[in-house]
Amino acid sequence: MPGLLVLNGGDEFRPGNEPQDQELVRAAARGRSYIVPTAAARQRPDLAVATASRWFSGLGLEVEELPVYNRRDAGSKELAERASEAGLLYLTGGDPGLVARVLAGSLVWRAMLDAWEAGAALAGSSAGAMALCDRTLVMARWPDHSERRAVAALGLVPATVLIPHYERFGPRWQFGDLPAMTLLGVDERTATVWRDSDWRAMGAGGITVASGSEELRFEAGEICRGIPPPDPAGARARARAQAASGKGGTRATQ
Repeated sequence: MPGLLVLNGGDEFRPGNEPQDQELVRAAARGRSYIVPTAAARQRPDLAVATASRWFSGLGLEVEELPVYNRRDAGSKELAERASEAGLLYLTGGDPGLVARVLAGSLVWRAMLDAWEAGAALAGSSAGAMALCDRTLVMARWPDHSERRAVAALGLVPATVLIPHYERFGPRWQFGDLPAMTLLGVDERTATVWRDSDWRAMGAGGITVASGSEELRFEAGEICRGIPPPDPAGARARARAQAASGKGGTRATQ
């Protein structure tokens, strides 16, 4: 049975994230717990791992790094084996395009799916959460952070695009029409958490779900309606197609 799935809106490993991260700690009993700093590969990933280690240690969980920084790492049989036996895998924030490019179709990503379907907890924050959805939003042109374009991501949450730091970025990001997509706005230090058959809001802020002309807002503790359920079969099909094409997603842009 699949494990816990957590999509966090950013500013991870800080006070305010306790409700969702305590859930991750409780769900991580089956194996080692890994921080996957792929998104931070160009932004001092060692600091991201150290911050995560201090945070989770305070919650009673020891974590270690799964060092996946590039396509070579993502194709490592040794790292894939470690991922497949994990109890928790947490994708940090950073560069959303980099996560998609590095992990798409890789041995490590397929091993992460194996672990999650076997009951491990899987989490992503900001760029990491964006990459777990159908599309991820990257900069359309440098250095304008507000103009975005949607590119293929890992596809575990189908037909969905996530906007992290929503209370700050939601009104500012601009991108083309995505008529078949649910837009999922997640505030900082807030997560939508999948358990069994429902998404539920947890943390310091709220969750905004927009589909078509309808926009819904959910606060901590509420079931988040309108978000598609995870689709591991679809994610596996996408991974196979990406592996067969030899393409790793998109050029990395924040």
